[in-house]
Amino acid sequence: MNAPITPPFTFESAKEKVQRAEDLWNGKDPAQIALAYTAQSQWRNRNEFVQGRDAITELLQRKWDRELDYKLKKELFSFSGNRIAVHFQYEYHDDNGQWFRAYGNEHWDFDENGLMHTRDASINELAIDSADRSFL
Repeated sequence: MNAPITPPFTFESAKEKVQRAEDLWNGKDPAQIALAYTAQSQWRNRNEFVQGRDAITELLQRKWDRELDYKLKKELFSFSGNRIAVHFQYEYHDDNGQWFRAYGNEHWDFDENGLMHTRDASINELAIDSADRSFL
């Protein structure tokens, strides 16, 4: 298991934190992902506000029940102290076979142990043709 990455972040540690988050989310295991957050972590995800690991797990399970063949890419935008900001995009299709691409930004705040205690995500998406997918 990898050692935790804790603040204050450097350029290299922030990039590694973002890559680990991308890898974790692409694994699509809600219970495992929730362990990267504090027990009372607060999220804003689109128009949904949740708090705590159980709520995070439930949100992610609902997400991947409807967002099929999900694939995510995150990119470091900025960092300072215990904060990281990322740009991201992901693609998925619904149960009718319609593909979507979502774009957004996240702001992350971490505790001293490297667990995320706040996640604020702004997300926009559009329907795309299968031929226009970026993540094959």
